Amino acid sequence: DIGDIVRGRDLYRGYDDEEKKQRDKLEKNLKEIFAKIHGGLDEEGKDHYKDKNGGNFFKLREDWWTANRHTVWKALTCDNRLGGYSYFRQTACAGKTPTQGYCRCDGDEPKADKQNVDPPTYFDYVPQYLR
Repeated sequence: DIGDIVRGRDLYRGYDDEEKKQRDKLEKNLKEIFAKIHGGLDEEGKDHYKDKNGGNFFKLREDWWTANRHTVWKALTCDNRLGGYSYFRQTACAGKTPTQGYCRCDGDEPKADKQNVDPPTYFDYVPQYLR
């Protein structure tokens, strides 16, 4: 899943050589992105996220995902460019109803921000091998 890929923990490496090449390319790009993020940190941040694992920046990736998971999930579930993809929208509200209006459940609106009615991120807490 997206969170596992960002954090560098994805168990799925692909079935064929072409898919494995795509995964390797994605991982290389993520390493470059997080190297740039690391380069933009102050000295304390650079020291905290110092990479001892060949440019993977696992701690930085983990913290970035924790800070941005809701924004990423909203983009995945609410963006109009994904309008034809019904899985998240159709099952987002506890599997009972699709998201409505503002891509939220139970009639929530952006300024109201009712608790626990935004598109769910609970998929991210289930270990990948159980999904």
